[in-house]
Amino acid sequence: MLRYITYLLIGLFSGFMSGMFGIGGGSVRIPLLNLAGLPLINAFGINLLVIPFSSLVGTISHKKNLKLKIGLYMVLGGAAGSISGALLVGIISQFALAIIFVAVSVLTILGIHLSKLAPNIYKKINPKPHIIILGAFILNFITGMRGGSGGSLFPPFLRTLKLKIHEAVATSLFVTTFTATAAIAIYWQRGDILWPPAIATLVGSIVGSRLGSVVSLKTKPKWLEVGLTLFVIGLAVTVLIKTIK
Repeated sequence: MLRYITYLLIGLFSGFMSGMFGIGGGSVRIPLLNLAGLPLINAFGINLLVIPFSSLVGTISHKKNLKLKIGLYMVLGGAAGSISGALLVGIISQFALAIIFVAVSVLTILGIHLSKLAPNIYKKINPKPHIIILGAFILNFITGMRGGSGGSLFPPFLRTLKLKIHEAVATSLFVTTFTATAAIAIYWQRGDILWPPAIATLVGSIVGSRLGSVVSLKTKPKWLEVGLTLFVIGLAVTVLIKTIK
């Protein structure tokens, strides 16, 4: 019983972070599920099963800030990236993957603050659909090989595309609803989804996503950007340290 309460609390916390910052939640959910005793491959599968539901709740909560056109372009590239990454799980070394992830994380952090760091460059950015699709593919391909949906890097990427932070959160939640779904079948077919822990984590994540969304909508843009920056930095450092160890 205590084990399932733990899964529920993991879902609650990761769901809150998802609704708050527009991330898929896997960057929080996967390591915590693994720490709770689940093999990493099962944590990957459960995470991808949970994301569409928690992200959908977040999308509905943030719907007034959703940029649908950009979101649809990102779904196209992101879904392809998720499937490709899921098929290649375990093929590329974890160290190489960690280095790539950290490098991309640094770039996405710069993207969050690009309007302040390089305003002239920021003003010239006018991304074409194929650039948006390619960017989503690359981000999802990298995170897909770690059992994620790209959500941890989507909001910074969307800020680079000149979306306001609340718009980036809403659009990222919309995108991860679909990009995670694209990879579920692969884990399901391989038998990597353990259903009792998955259901407990799912329930917690849905509740947490709603709570996080409510808090996010009431938070000033400046503090959301600060929180998202700290989150991405913390995630990148954690991935690097864990890989080195």
